Amino acid sequence: MSNIPYSELKKGTFLIASPDIGSGIFYRSVVLLCDHSPVGSFGLIVNKPLEIDLEEGFFGLSEEHAEYVKMRAGGPNQPNQIMLLQSAGHDAETSLEICSGVYLNGDSDMMQEEELPHTLLCFGYGGWASGVLEREFLNGAWFLCPASSHHLFETAPEYLWQTLLREMGGKYKTLSLMPKDLDLN
Repeated sequence: MSNIPYSELKKGTFLIASPDIGSGIFYRSVVLLCDHSPVGSFGLIVNKPLEIDLEEGFFGLSEEHAEYVKMRAGGPNQPNQIMLLQSAGHDAETSLEICSGVYLNGDSDMMQEEELPHTLLCFGYGGWASGVLEREFLNGAWFLCPASSHHLFETAPEYLWQTLLREMGGKYKTLSLMPKDLDLN
């Protein structure tokens, strides 16, 4: 069996920034691709934590549920818009399954349920016009791998970029060892 790199741009794919993206919010980012069609693409950066204290009662969230909620800088577009990525769906009308065990939920009522699923509050999103993401991928800006709920909710965000590259093996494993600042080499 040949070891062909994963190369399918589709919903439920992690876009892993290549070292060619040397600065900005997409530097060493991991983006969960939530939609990809001939019209364009939409994704959420999932490895850029935000350290913001949530006010009590935000989204009706109780203090005991706060441990299940993490915040991320989801992308440069509309940073005041909040997207909910959760480990459980609510219903077919308000939830979109991105991959097994990962749902984009549009109903904040889910935040008040007795058993709160793992939740990422993503502020903003990344968007690409028709054909733009394909060109970026073909030009080497992104590596691809299938997304997983395990990595999304259980791998520490500061290690997600390196972890995914290391698990991809080969040249990707070597890239995972690159220091953030090459001047320190």
